[in-house]
Amino acid sequence: MVSDIKQVPESPVGKTGTADGTPGSTAPDSAGVQQVTPAPSVCPDASPEERELLPERPAKDARSFSWLVARTRIWTRRGLILVLRVSRLVSLGVRQIRPGLRWVWRSLLRRWRRSLEFRTVLTTLLLAVTSFAIVGAYLSNQIANNLFQERLAQAESESRFNVKQVQDTFDGAQVTDQSSVITLVYDTLTAVEGRGSVIQRRYVFEAAPEQTKPRNRWVESRASDQLTVRVIPPELRKAVQSGGKQQFWASTQFPVGNEDRPGIAVGNMVTFNGTAYELYLIYDLNTAQQTLDEIQNVLWAGGAALVIMIGAIAWYVTRNVVSPVSHAAVVSEKLAAGQLQERMVVKGEDEVARLGASFNHMAASLQEQITQLATLSQMQQRFVSDVSHELRTPLTTVRMAAEVLFDAREDFDPMNKRSAELLYHQVERFQSLLSDLLEISRFDAGAATLDAEPQDIFQVITHVMEGAAPVAAEYGSDVRLNARQKSIIVEMDSRRIDRILRNLLLNALEHGEGKPIHISVAANHDAVAVSVRDHGIGMTQTEAARVFDRFWRADPARARTTGGSGLGLSIAAEDTKLHNGWLQAWGRKGAGSNFRLTLPLRQGGTIVKSPLQLEPADIEFPGSASERQMLVLDPESGNTLPRPQTVGGKPVPGEGRAGEIS
Repeated sequence: MVSDIKQVPESPVGKTGTADGTPGSTAPDSAGVQQVTPAPSVCPDASPEERELLPERPAKDARSFSWLVARTRIWTRRGLILVLRVSRLVSLGVRQIRPGLRWVWRSLLRRWRRSLEFRTVLTTLLLAVTSFAIVGAYLSNQIANNLFQERLAQAESESRFNVKQVQDTFDGAQVTDQSSVITLVYDTLTAVEGRGSVIQRRYVFEAAPEQTKPRNRWVESRASDQLTVRVIPPELRKAVQSGGKQQFWASTQFPVGNEDRPGIAVGNMVTFNGTAYELYLIYDLNTAQQTLDEIQNVLWAGGAALVIMIGAIAWYVTRNVVSPVSHAAVVSEKLAAGQLQERMVVKGEDEVARLGASFNHMAASLQEQITQLATLSQMQQRFVSDVSHELRTPLTTVRMAAEVLFDAREDFDPMNKRSAELLYHQVERFQSLLSDLLEISRFDAGAATLDAEPQDIFQVITHVMEGAAPVAAEYGSDVRLNARQKSIIVEMDSRRIDRILRNLLLNALEHGEGKPIHISVAANHDAVAVSVRDHGIGMTQTEAARVFDRFWRADPARARTTGGSGLGLSIAAEDTKLHNGWLQAWGRKGAGSNFRLTLPLRQGGTIVKSPLQLEPADIEFPGSASERQMLVLDPESGNTLPRPQTVGGKPVPGEGRAGEIS
């Protein structure tokens, strides 16, 4: 596609000097500013004598040139400053817009993930736009091809007819002078052009190149509407020049006024007075292009309207389907939060209405069952609390009588002596069970409160170890404490933490089968952890998951030699919840078990990660040898013995016996 290139003659305004070549002249530019182009002050090739004869340059021209240079520098500097300010404003705008765009993108992604309605409507719109784009492009291409082929067939038919007329006219012409030849060619080509209210076709008449005979031809080229042979594609000219009497065509563009119009150029060879000429008839496709543009506009408008309609339909249908589901999700969340009176709104008799009715029926059934269970649980809790309180008075009396008999057992015969001992121990167990039941009833009633105050957790652990010393001596187990820090201050209820650790340690001694018990303590920036590790019979993962249930026992046939009530770990779990902490258990058959208590350092704090791992890799304590602090319960005497510190692998002198870690 070749466009015409018009040469515009230069205006004498702006050339250096005047028309007569006088140097140093001024000429006004388009803005009315006098442009000064000074000539050289001296001739570089002149001799000193000749230079003296040359006229001197006026000082005014020199001052004008200096002023122009200064103004140029000023405007250049101002332009650079303006560009710098604009670039700063653009960069600032980009930095301010970027967070907004990022927020919009994240909002769309969040909406895409959480809203089925938004995802469905957007997917439908994208598919509709893609489908309409493909169909619209296909239809537009087909319409454009049909219009072009129709206009091309018409152009070829008309060209054959008009070229035949031109050739017949040239063959039958009897002209010999120049004016007659020019008039004949002009009249013939004007008739081919078909002038009227609208030019039907345009022509380019050009003598074929490289013709030496005859030399007396008087017409070299002619074209309509100021066209030139440059609007003809070079490929078409080559085909016409080498094709003889064949007809060729090509798409092109030609200027009409201030615009370029699409067209079809059809080329043929004609002869006149022995000279071969290229005759190109150019057909305007502007009308067909306008028709195609209107059709494309209609397709775009219709496609946009259809996309909007499809989006509205998809939104309406999706909303009718998804809204009940969303409503059901909201109602179910409220039901899970304890608002058992919430129900779905049922309208109509369709599938969604039946779903809502079924959901409401399920919610009503659940509410009834939960209410019954809550009532039953309250009755059970009240019964346990009332019975526990009622049993305290007679149990106190029985205990006092049992203590009297137990103290006087030496005066009894062997059978009565054994009966007095059994009575005393069973009353003690009964007293412990009753205390645990009362504590559980306080938790169930929500009456348990936390009396937290800052305290060193090592003091609580030491107190627990000293209290468990007789039991450790009975089972023959070493109880070893290991920690990196010397002191860890925790906001806690020391009475409840003491009860938790005592319960964990007694359970470890009972199930440790005489093997060492390891207590590890560690802390990070927001929590402290205490783990109690035994190497006894262990337990499975299923048993570890149920170990905190009330009255649950891994082996119901196992005898309770230490008098446990079966509520100790449940009470420990409740005490841990009051501290907003974690109480977790791990076990493996034949490898022992590990209980880990994790507490926040400050009351109301949140635990992110426990300082100790729940599943122990081995028996090694955390920290290097120079960081370890140990307290060991001597299984023989039941006393707490300090182990010496080591610094750099060498013992530090101090009091107490040194022991070994088995």
